[in-house]
Amino acid sequence: MFINNFDPVALNFLSFEIRWYSLSYIFGIVFAWIYCKKFLIKDEKILSLFDDLISYLIIGVILGGRLGYIIFYNLNYYSKNLLEIFMVWKGGMSFHGGLLGVIIATYIFSKRNKIKTFIFLDLISMSAPIGIFLGRISNFINSELYGKETDLFWSVKFEKVDNIFRHPSQIYEAFFEGIILFIILNFIFKKQLYKSPGFISALFLIFYSIFRFFIEFTREPDVQIGYILFNLSLGQLLSFLFFMFGIFLFYKKK
Repeated sequence: MFINNFDPVALNFLSFEIRWYSLSYIFGIVFAWIYCKKFLIKDEKILSLFDDLISYLIIGVILGGRLGYIIFYNLNYYSKNLLEIFMVWKGGMSFHGGLLGVIIATYIFSKRNKIKTFIFLDLISMSAPIGIFLGRISNFINSELYGKETDLFWSVKFEKVDNIFRHPSQIYEAFFEGIILFIILNFIFKKQLYKSPGFISALFLIFYSIFRFFIEFTREPDVQIGYILFNLSLGQLLSFLFFMFGIFLFYKKK
């Protein structure tokens, strides 16, 4: 059993704070960008455009993730606290919202540059697990998105939450949605990257959704929402929808 009393602030200089949550986004984007450019992209035209795409992706991730969280998870609160919508550093980002933001941003960029959208989306899918891994680790440090009560020997007590030992669901997600998903896409299916654009994106949606759906059974639902349907959380229902789209895309691209 482990006691979690980590400080969510990584660096503190005078009144300026840098939080682990912010660093996970920064390093996730940087490492994914380096990985794509050094190991995945072979086409010179795609390579020359990729740097410009990053700015689109950053906007897509932040806007999509924030708006997704506000709309899907906490609309009632933010409708009464409008200024807090802009306080991204306090947390409150939706993965599914961020994913939609990335898809839209990539589509706009690809159309402007007359490149198939799925060429870029496949590259993003193969490198996204890096950012997901770092993001879930920061969730663990922040004592957020924690799991349900358990007496397993690897359980964790989040001192900033309560005195109950819980599933470290953030670590489960970091392992499966980060490490395992990265291995599946980059070592098992990497050869499909340029053969069938969209195939890797479909696999990303399918495997991420499966991992997220089942891991959420160990995770406490959002307090302000609870369970939605058939004792399933909102995250599980969204994952199911993305899973179905992934299946559709898989058969279409196969």
